[in-house]
Amino acid sequence: MTDYQTSEGKLFKEVLGNKWKDLHIDIQTRFDKNPSPDSPLKYEGIIDELYCSGWGKVLAYITKPMIKGALIPYSENDVPVDIRVYTLNNDPNIYKERIYKLKNKKPLLFTSNMRLSTNGEVLEYVGMGLGMKLTITEKDSNLHFESDGYFLDIGFFRIPIPALFTPGKTFLQHVNEGPECFSIRIEIIHSILGRTFLQTGIFNDKEKSI
Repeated sequence: MTDYQTSEGKLFKEVLGNKWKDLHIDIQTRFDKNPSPDSPLKYEGIIDELYCSGWGKVLAYITKPMIKGALIPYSENDVPVDIRVYTLNNDPNIYKERIYKLKNKKPLLFTSNMRLSTNGEVLEYVGMGLGMKLTITEKDSNLHFESDGYFLDIGFFRIPIPALFTPGKTFLQHVNEGPECFSIRIEIIHSILGRTFLQTGIFNDKEKSI
């Protein structure tokens, strides 16, 4: 286990090294904020395009008992989303909670946690020991994330999941749009079935904790 991570920024700095300084200053400032158990960071925004393919729907319903909310089996526009980023006492993980306010449906909650492994890998867990390894890069002063394999963590063992049996490769972009505003694009592409999921939207920083 690595040292206690107080923010995504601390984790990203360790992974990016000197490339951290190439990020837009607004992004550096945004991720330098340190959430605490009593003072989470809050963001709110609109997902203007939420897309799920037919195969994506099948995967979402199959995996719902294990990773509720990680895969959303709907296609919809203009979905309000609230995000909380927080930490827990004596816990090195960074937690991210997302609430999707879909039309004519109950709000959908999805929580994941991220940490650095003992050998310097960025791991994001989505529930029931399921997770993915992430690579993080800087491009055009913005943050880019890419999955580098899914796995099932069962204590002392991490079992790789063949790519064929996953939703696909995940690509995420965090693009700065201003001091308190950023856009995201999350796309999951299967090597055979093509795009299975897509989310694009604009979010705003919120200074108040909830």
